[in-house]
Amino acid sequence: MKWFVGLGNPGREYKDTRHNAGFMALDRFAEERGFVFKESKLKGWLAEGQVQGQKVYLLKPSTYMNLSGESVHAFRQFYKARLEDMVVLYDDLDTEVGRMRLRYQGSAGGHNGIKSIIQHTGTQTFNRIRIGISRPQPGRTVVDYVLGEFSKEERKLLPEVLDQACEAMLYSLDHTFEQTMARFNK
Repeated sequence: MKWFVGLGNPGREYKDTRHNAGFMALDRFAEERGFVFKESKLKGWLAEGQVQGQKVYLLKPSTYMNLSGESVHAFRQFYKARLEDMVVLYDDLDTEVGRMRLRYQGSAGGHNGIKSIIQHTGTQTFNRIRIGISRPQPGRTVVDYVLGEFSKEERKLLPEVLDQACEAMLYSLDHTFEQTMARFNK
């Protein structure tokens, strides 16, 4: 079993914001494979299916970004899921728009969703696909920036990076995360 957690905020007003890049990647993966998200008692929306002979779960926490770890914890408890089988997808200010970066450990780097997952799992060691959103221009607050929608130019770069994230997810089903990092970190 593999499980992928996409971070974002629930609600129509956040749908196309930079902070919802993790949701966007999971939505794309689900759409390509015919998975359907359903509201779950695990504090999120859950989709499941078989991919390459493996059971795959997609989890989008409905707790708002700052409490994402609650949903991760609930899923882990209910399914007795192993952390090494989890991959978290989320927006990253330190990666430029149109790029992604894979890591298997590290601090939250100021990302409140990752901070919450670290608090609820008790470790900084878990697989991550960071989808680049770049940093805001001087004079613009980080909060306004991440909760803002992608610009017209940025939106042109989104399909390719979301496709790459889905490819990395797929590749990670049959390979170690270290192998996946070696293939997709450029």
